[in-house]
Amino acid sequence: MNLKVIILAISAVAVGLVELIVGGILPTIAKDLNISIGTAGQLITVYALVYAIAGPVLLVLTSKMERKKVYLVSLLVFIAGNIMTYFSANFTYFMIARVVTAMSTALIVVLSLTIATKVVTPSQQARAVGLVYMGISSSLVLGVPLGILISDAFGWRVIFLIIAILAVGSFILISLFLEKMSGGDAIPLKVQFKALASLKMGSAQLATMFLLAGHYTVYAYLTPYLESNLQLNSTWVSAAYLVFGIAAISGGAVGGILSDKIGAKKSVLIVIGSFAVSLFVLPFSTFSIVLFTPIMIIWAMLSWAITPPQQSYLIQTDPSTADIQQSFNNSAIQVGISIGSAIGGIAMAQGGPVSNLPWIGSIVAIIALLCAMFSFSRPFISGESEQEKVQGRIKTEKA
Repeated sequence: MNLKVIILAISAVAVGLVELIVGGILPTIAKDLNISIGTAGQLITVYALVYAIAGPVLLVLTSKMERKKVYLVSLLVFIAGNIMTYFSANFTYFMIARVVTAMSTALIVVLSLTIATKVVTPSQQARAVGLVYMGISSSLVLGVPLGILISDAFGWRVIFLIIAILAVGSFILISLFLEKMSGGDAIPLKVQFKALASLKMGSAQLATMFLLAGHYTVYAYLTPYLESNLQLNSTWVSAAYLVFGIAAISGGAVGGILSDKIGAKKSVLIVIGSFAVSLFVLPFSTFSIVLFTPIMIIWAMLSWAITPPQQSYLIQTDPSTADIQQSFNNSAIQVGISIGSAIGGIAMAQGGPVSNLPWIGSIVAIIALLCAMFSFSRPFISGESEQEKVQGRIKTEKA
């Protein structure tokens, strides 16, 4: 594979670590900053929300700028955000640092994906994008368990210093090996939102959002859940996160195979319905690690299995706006993470035990199932192709 794509994938690993690594060390952060675990969970909520909004907005604002320069500036901001996190003296300062890193990460990830397709031949573009996503996936799988171990040995702040150092390495590699690349025209945000306006497409995006919200109602607080319900120490919690991450990535492959065999619509319904059931039964298995582990693995696989059939459904429904719909689907994932971690934090702040979170997450997942069923029942209405509409609006705005 092209060396430049490998460098972009390495950069994706560095920046991808920041988002979810906080989840594994929430109790440690809460204790150090003298806040509740529910309040600490809002570090995930705000990060995901800023990420979801900043990605498409910053891409449009920087669309005409030279790509390498934008990438390097984003990395510098990302490094600064992690250094701020390392020195954060209180929760407010930490939250500001999370906003800075979320904005920079959102732009770095989308730039990594778009640049990867431009530095290879058309026949290699799919593999290039897959390699960058593999980098992001690797950071999600390895980041949390490694973060727990590093936090136990050296303190949680050292984690963000290490991430900053990794980003410095990415900055050097990008500076040396990536050539300058001119910007181009981006589809205006208001045009993008119009592609989302139909009930059919909008409710499909809501299905993704609510499924991830149900997932993160529990996953954002998995460490205190494992500690309080299964009495696991940090080593076993780290191992649980590693198993969870490997299962989640394999779930993406399972979702793709299922979609190919029985179709996108049936796959979406099966995945979401099974996901809701897995969360509902999870609390009944905590009396035994032997029983809990396979149910957790099923939950993990289903949490990522939704992406391939959902993306296929969006593309099949309206191929002319596939890029826009997939971009919004990524934002829907981040909004879902934000909502889910907020719901879990609120439930715990109200005095509810952490053991109740899977049931709450299951209810949220059922809402996702209803949204998907509603989307499938709606007809797709289109006069002229959406691509022609988008192109026409861009020409009109330029004139």
